[in-house]
Amino acid sequence: MSSTAFSDTVLAWYHEHGRKHLPWQQDITPYRVWVSEIMLQQTQVTTVIPYYERFMESFPDVFALAQATQDDVLHHWSGLGYYARGRNLHKCAQTVVNEYKGQFPESVDGLAALPGIGRSTAGAIASISMGKRAAILDGNVKRVLTRFYAVEGWPGTTAVEKKLWQIAEGLTPEHSHREYTQAMMDMGATLCTRSKPACGICPLQPECQGFAGGQPTQYPNSKPKKDKPEKSTCMLIMINEQQDVWLEQRPTQGIWGGLWSFPEMENTDATLVKAQQLLGNSPDKVTALSSFRHTFSHYHLHITPVLAYVSGTASAVRETNGRWYNANAGDAIGLAAPVQTLLNLIQHQTLTSN
Repeated sequence: MSSTAFSDTVLAWYHEHGRKHLPWQQDITPYRVWVSEIMLQQTQVTTVIPYYERFMESFPDVFALAQATQDDVLHHWSGLGYYARGRNLHKCAQTVVNEYKGQFPESVDGLAALPGIGRSTAGAIASISMGKRAAILDGNVKRVLTRFYAVEGWPGTTAVEKKLWQIAEGLTPEHSHREYTQAMMDMGATLCTRSKPACGICPLQPECQGFAGGQPTQYPNSKPKKDKPEKSTCMLIMINEQQDVWLEQRPTQGIWGGLWSFPEMENTDATLVKAQQLLGNSPDKVTALSSFRHTFSHYHLHITPVLAYVSGTASAVRETNGRWYNANAGDAIGLAAPVQTLLNLIQHQTLTSN
């Protein structure tokens, strides 16, 4: 199949079956497309939609986002995961406002030079919001191309990625750039899915080498498996009489960077020492809850929550690198998913029984 036949087939399918009513497909601007593309990295559309809508309501343009605090941005990001995306989104907005007067660069290279924007995201912004001819290579497109051409090897390797970029560039048509980009994303998301591709209704099926070989789902080849290491931590959850909990802000680098979390120690004894250091005396009551596992992309973390009930006022805490937080007060701060889970547990179970 020629590159023209490929793109014509994809576009014809999109015009009849493609998604055209997603929130970021309305009132298209570089800003709206950019935010959606960052949110959609490693996150499903159905998950992203409510986050995107709330985000746009609070930060309708790049100026509003640039002026927001990092806490407010991460608060809106809480639950989406991969929090570096949220931090980079904020940093990028400030760069666009301060260095480009609020106007996104109009070239792929210029866009890709901004914080948190890679080559594929830059291509999506340029093609969808600016109508430029620019290839993309997100996860959906990689899946379509590796299956159609039966490309061997894990796409995470430099050689395979380079080959896929060459294919993607060659297939991108000289017209209908916005529609073609969206079509390739949609085809991967709705037809050429990871585990159960709808080959029977795919317009590319007659020429698909993966289908011809009888095992389309073997493409793209998986990353060589490596056992994830197991790590453990204890989270100190101090609760005062007002049912506030003590939180500390994590460093900007590393896991949950910039988010607020409970102090972490290596074991329960260490959490008691930490509580005594913070309070100047021992907490009134200490209870260890059952451990649970939180999985990151590169390791498993076993978390043991240790509840420490505190009498007196919040001013008793001797450390300034933290704050008392009440989930019912509506403060806009960024919380990691396990922290929010524990707050819900405390609010609905532990505190009511205390």
